[in-house]
Amino acid sequence: MESLLDVENVSISFIQYTQGLNQRDLKVITDLTLDVKEGEILAVLGSSGSGKSLLAHAILGILPENAQLNGNIKYNGKILSQEDKEEIRGEEIALIPQSVNFLDPLMKISEQAIGHCENDAEKAEKKSKQREIFEHYNLGPEVDDMYPFQLSGGMARRVLVSTALLSNPKLVIADEPTPGLDEKTVQETLNHFKHMKEESVGVLLITHDIHAALEVADRIGIFYSGYVIEIAETKDFTGDGENLLHPYTKALYKALPANGFELTEGHQPLHGEIPEGCPYYDRCEMAIERCKSERPQLISLGNKKVRCFKYEEGEEDGT
Repeated sequence: MESLLDVENVSISFIQYTQGLNQRDLKVITDLTLDVKEGEILAVLGSSGSGKSLLAHAILGILPENAQLNGNIKYNGKILSQEDKEEIRGEEIALIPQSVNFLDPLMKISEQAIGHCENDAEKAEKKSKQREIFEHYNLGPEVDDMYPFQLSGGMARRVLVSTALLSNPKLVIADEPTPGLDEKTVQETLNHFKHMKEESVGVLLITHDIHAALEVADRIGIFYSGYVIEIAETKDFTGDGENLLHPYTKALYKALPANGFELTEGHQPLHGEIPEGCPYYDRCEMAIERCKSERPQLISLGNKKVRCFKYEEGEEDGT
């Protein structure tokens, strides 16, 4: 199946002032490669502050002005220019933001969901569609005349999901949709993504909640210090993690309470502190000398990808 979205070797950096007026190029995302297929949920899993949200902003063309973007972002096989992104965002590509603060506190829910209309006929058409989708997500007519402060957390989340679907998008980007929600609302939100998948919508789920990712995703991309170090199939997160490829992914899986709560010493390097070689070198028990000075490329192994020298053709085991 052809990909709906292809992110190819994307890097995002910012000019940062250090002591005095000295500048440095601070890379937040480096050599990021992933893809999302129609009717697939791909979760991008990483710690807070690892740069995951910048991926969503890059796809939508809403990066800050001082950001430098390199690499290609393709939609349906076409490389997207900034103009292309502005044309299709909110239409074919929709964003479910991480915060309900994206709702305008001074506008009624129905008005901001429908948006600008050229005439009464367009408004009536959009209103009918908005009501149909809202009903599907158990948002009754009374919600239309409410303001955001009158909504519960679960209702507000459902409004964001429903609003994103008003344009019949082919791709939905959900940026940290579950933090701060109670267990029931989290489950409701995840069920929404499952429904989108059933409707052949591609979903890019950006999250640091591994349990949410494991419940709904088909594949999971593991983010580490601005790199995708592995894209694994969700079914590989079973047993002792023997089907997972990268040592960090295995360590992450074994750190879950249900899997023994085995912790790994050290911490994920901050942006600007990443070693010259493999970003996981200082914490990897299987590292070899090559890992210290040379950065591994992302290798495709069927439906999986991994950034580790161990899986290069001809490389001896023991990395």
